[in-house]
Amino acid sequence: MLFVLLMAAVLASAIAVVYSKYLSRKHFVVLQELQAEKERIGIQWGRLQLEESTLATHSEVEKRARDRLKMHLPQFDEVVVIRR
Repeated sequence: MLFVLLMAAVLASAIAVVYSKYLSRKHFVVLQELQAEKERIGIQWGRLQLEESTLATHSEVEKRARDRLKMHLPQFDEVVVIRR
């Protein structure tokens, strides 16, 4: 009787070890996927920062103002000074 009980305990322990190993591998795969996503997001963030710094330069702002908004530098006679 004791032998059967010990065998059942050993079998239950073996199943628990296998299940634990399975969960460990499953969580490791999820961890690797999340780390890869973090790296992709970091690369994208770097590209966006570079794009922002490029678009924020004075020459780029002036170019977009001329092209998209049809703005231009006023001539001397177009300048109006407002005094209080």
